[in-house]
Order: sequence, then structure tokens, then C-alpha cells
Amino acid sequence: MASYDVIVIGSGPGGYVCAIRCAQLGLKTACVEGRETLGGTCLNVGCIPSKALLHATHQLHEAEHNFAAMGLKGAAPKVDWAQMLAYKDDVIGQNTKGIEFLFKKNKVDWLKGWGSIPEAGKVKVGDEVHEAKHIVIATGSEASSLPGVEIDEKVVVTSTGALALPKIPKKLVVIGAGVIGLEMGSVYARLGAEVTVIEYLDQITPGMDGEVQKTFQRILKKQGLDFIMGAAVQKVEATKTKAKVTYKLRKDDSVATVEADTVLVATGRRPYTDGLGLQALGVEMTDRGQVRTDAHWATSVKGIYAIGDCIAGPMLAHKAEDEGMAVAETIAGQAGHVNYGVIPGVIYTHPEVATVGKTEEQLKDEGRAYKVGKFSFMGNGRAKAVFAGDGFVKILADKETDRVLGTHIIGPMAGDLIHEICVAMEFGAAAEDVARTCHAHPTFSEAVREAALACGDGPIHS
Repeated sequence: MASYDVIVIGSGPGGYVCAIRCAQLGLKTACVEGRETLGGTCLNVGCIPSKALLHATHQLHEAEHNFAAMGLKGAAPKVDWAQMLAYKDDVIGQNTKGIEFLFKKNKVDWLKGWGSIPEAGKVKVGDEVHEAKHIVIATGSEASSLPGVEIDEKVVVTSTGALALPKIPKKLVVIGAGVIGLEMGSVYARLGAEVTVIEYLDQITPGMDGEVQKTFQRILKKQGLDFIMGAAVQKVEATKTKAKVTYKLRKDDSVATVEADTVLVATGRRPYTDGLGLQALGVEMTDRGQVRTDAHWATSVKGIYAIGDCIAGPMLAHKAEDEGMAVAETIAGQAGHVNYGVIPGVIYTHPEVATVGKTEEQLKDEGRAYKVGKFSFMGNGRAKAVFAGDGFVKILADKETDRVLGTHIIGPMAGDLIHEICVAMEFGAAAEDVARTCHAHPTFSEAVREAALACGDGPIHS
């Protein structure tokens, strides 16, 4: 029986970051992982492989639509799907091996197998029981489905199956217009599939700024994605090679069907805590199946903590990482902290969508006086030069103090541009602080400065 200061269960972004941080702070640490590779959903069947396919298909789109205008003549590349999947798998391999290296470098033990907690202070992996002063649950989430929809990962797939289809479907139906559905829908639309997105609500990307939602949907429609909004999926009937999706429109209860080669169920994710033995331990759960934690990520059982997708809050890898570092610092006797008001969210379509802080809808609901500074990428020289003029930057600032309350970007490199605002918000900056900061020319980031200027006397290039 091995004894540790900390055992982390799960090696996703929350778990492996937590384990490394614990080791850096002088704690004897182990991480439990039952997969053959480290990195959890994100690295193996989530964020990283989807970005590889998004990148590859974006290059194809550029070759098909923009190369000729730049004087790059010749036939567009043919798609070798097997090679594209091999490229994706190579990217996964490089990243998962990178974590193995970091574990060795930081002297974190990898306990291979699926973990359970037979009692406080003990973690069972296979037949072995290990002792730990502190246990961190970082078991993440799994794809959730709908009643009447049976997933086989062949014809009816989650994001996991969608990343490894044997061939490119002619017709793809995506159930759910959230981040995963729109990213994977974009991939296959660029590869020539007819993509239909069915969404229960009347807007895509629920919870996002309303103006961004409308612009985003219009751009995706232009790219060939078809949307059926306000539709409740009733059932999916699958054969070995086809599927028929039956849905009911909420506005008039009319029922219709759509056929597809592949159906991607992208209706969200749910916490994954099966097999841990939490109920027997008396660990409190929420009514949504999340592990209940206090402000320091402690559960109702002393010495057991939880982070990431299996607790409340947005299911984002970087939120889990922040919690992993914070809980490690808390265990080590330091003051771990996560600022939940400044957690960015990004959709990696083209254009990208990025958001941080409050939306206009939230500020209106709160009755808060605010002002809006907006700037279109059509006024940005760099964006025009690379066929990326669609979209805008929108900064929301307090009407009295000018403090930045939220920012919403749809446009080129939005996922990177948002971090200037994240830093500004961490420091309680005003829009004027951003506007008075010199930005290099020509860069996409100038659009952020222009939006900040629009919160004051007005932008220069609009």
C-alpha cells in the first residue's frame, strides 16, 4: 500500500494540472487514470482532436475559396480522409506523451486503472488500495443523450464518434446548436457534407450575447449549415448505414423527419462520477448530478475535494485547470482563488467566437447602466487582407465608471484576442485603459482598441 499527500482521480485538464501543481508545491502526489493515455476527454476525444480537424478543413476552405484571388492557381487539394484522421491522431499522441513527460519530470505517479474511494483517506485502483491525506475528484463529464435516441457511435454518434467516422457522410444531422455541434458541423460542411442542425431553442449557442448569436447564425448559414430552430427531437431510428430523425416544432406541434447518414448528438454533457462510491461515502451531490463543493472545492466529506466538469460551473477545460491549481494551493496551505467572473469561452469555427464577462441581456436583467463600444472587422486592414472581415468586437462598460464588464468578439483569432480583455478585467481596467494602450499595426487586435475607443469619443476607422 502506497501512501500519498494527494491522490487526484482523473487526468484531464483539471486533474493533470492539479497533480503537477501539487507536486511543485512539495506534496507527494499520484494521479489515477484508467485510459491507456493521459489527458482525459479534452486531449483524447475533445478539444485537441477537434481543433486539428477544424484547422485541416479551414485550410481546405481557403484553398477552395480564396487561393485563386491571391494568385495561387491550380486545383484545390483532394481530401485523403484516412490521412487527415492520422494527422489528428498524431496531434493527440504528441499531447498525451507530453503529459507523461511532465508527470515524470515532476515526480507524479500514474496509478493506471479506474479509481474508487472505499473510505475517506483511501483510493482503490484495481486490487490495490492507496492512502492519501487529500483526494481530489477530477473525473470530468460524458456526453448526454435524449430520450428516444440510442447512441451506437457508428451511425448515431457523440463527439467521440464524430472525430473518427470511417468516411465523410453525405448528410449529417446535428442535434444541438451548442459549441460542439457547431464546431463539428463546420468540419463536415467544409468536407462537403450537407449539414442540418436541429435546436430546441430559438437561438444558437444558448447563453451567448444575442447580437453575436444572430450574426454567428447568419455567417454559418452562408457557409452551408442549415438550421431547424425551436424543434424538439422525438426519436432517431437507425439502420446500419442510415438514420431518420423525427422532430416536433414547438410553435405549432407539427411533426417532420429528416434523413442522414450520420447523426451527431451534441445536446450537452453530464458529470461523470460512476463507480467512485460517492453515495456510500455520503458525499453530497446536487440535483443535477454534480458533486457539491464549498468555496474551497471541498466536498461534504473531510479531505475530499472536487474540480472541473463534475462540479457546478461552465464545463470548460481552462476552468478545470484554474480550479486544479487553486485546490492544489489550498491543500498546500496557500490561498487558492478562481475569478469565475473572468472565464472566457471560445468557439473555434471560422470566424471564431469568444466571450468573457457579462452579456447585454444579463446587464439589462440586472438593471445595470452600461455603454456599448462596437467595431466591425470590415474596418480592420489586416482582416480585410486575409478575407476575414466578417464579425465585430463589442465591449460593454459601466456607464459611470467605464469599467469593462464584458466583451464579445466574432471574427478572426477571437479566441486569442479575448485575453487582452481578460487581463484588463482582472485588473479592473476601464475601456479607456484599453483604448490608450498602443496596439501594433496591422493586427486584428486593433479592432479591440477601436471598440474600446467607441466606448468613449468614438473609433478612428469607422
